[in-house]
Amino acid sequence: MMSVAAEHPDAHILVVDDEESNVLLLEGILAEAGYSNVVSTTDPTKVAAIIGRSMPDLILLDLHMPLIDGFEVLRMLEALGDPPSRPPVIVLTADITREAKQRALGSGASDFLSKPFDVQEVVLRIRNTVNIRFLDRALRRERDALEDRVIERTKDLEDAQTETFERLALAAEFRDDDTGQHTVRVGTMAALIAERLGRPNEDVRTIRRAAALHDVGKIGIPDSILLAPRKLTPDEFEVIKKHTGIGAKILSGSRSPVLAMGETIAWSHHERWDGNGYAGIAGAEIPLVGRITTVADVFDALTHERSYKRAWSIDDALKEMMGQRGQQFDPLVLDAFLEIEKIGWPQLPASSWTGAQRLTTGST
Repeated sequence: MMSVAAEHPDAHILVVDDEESNVLLLEGILAEAGYSNVVSTTDPTKVAAIIGRSMPDLILLDLHMPLIDGFEVLRMLEALGDPPSRPPVIVLTADITREAKQRALGSGASDFLSKPFDVQEVVLRIRNTVNIRFLDRALRRERDALEDRVIERTKDLEDAQTETFERLALAAEFRDDDTGQHTVRVGTMAALIAERLGRPNEDVRTIRRAAALHDVGKIGIPDSILLAPRKLTPDEFEVIKKHTGIGAKILSGSRSPVLAMGETIAWSHHERWDGNGYAGIAGAEIPLVGRITTVADVFDALTHERSYKRAWSIDDALKEMMGQRGQQFDPLVLDAFLEIEKIGWPQLPASSWTGAQRLTTGST
């Protein structure tokens, strides 16, 4: 007989046959071929427990056995999931009828060995099946590693893209906020409101970054209008309104969840619950992320000084915003915001709020 050495001698092989003589014969063949990790049983009812302790790389399975036949074992293996999740099975049988082969193959068997055994055929079929199993496992590991690298690289690119837009938003913000922290504060507050509304953690993380991009479109507004230390004329106000569309266009077309949400926020954060906003949409037609950012943005704008206004006190800002419940603001979003105020403001970046000591005390 031609000697065929095992290429994977450590392969875990399970032999299931109710005939002790067949088990002993197969164990001898496997040992002679170099396989050292072989487990055998003449009781098919023990297969589930054996597999539960250690998943084999190959099962040699008799078809016709008492109590549980090979077809039942194949059905049990099928319940383990798709083919990569379960071991290949070589059926051992004296039944070489077409019906038996078709039924076994249809139940998930990979190959057949006919009784009585041809030793060389046994070794070759086992070696080939084990080699395919290990090759498939190596390919899946390589595929998973490649997918991980692609995901990591994609995330790096998305993060770089998001950072670019964040810096662009910051550049726009520096033009009328010399601290450059308005965008960060709005993102932080929007995330807190979203969390209070029970949004999933992933949404909260996304809105924290996306809401910071709400005014990126200001980069396209002339300084003579953006920094005007007076009330704007109707024509100037029409120009300032364009920053929502400019921002949405800048952020459009990205596969990044942050930038996609940022696009939505950019065009919707000046809409009003009563429909009297920039685009005139009302109520639930306004995206929730836009309604959330509106509350965060207005509060921060009211409580911070700009070229055209002095900073309001927190009390005055809250009073004004509560008066706009159901008009400018979504009632549920405003209520979530007010709940944050009741339990105590978090520390936000570079705050210059009047009465800033209340940020950590929660006093009113």
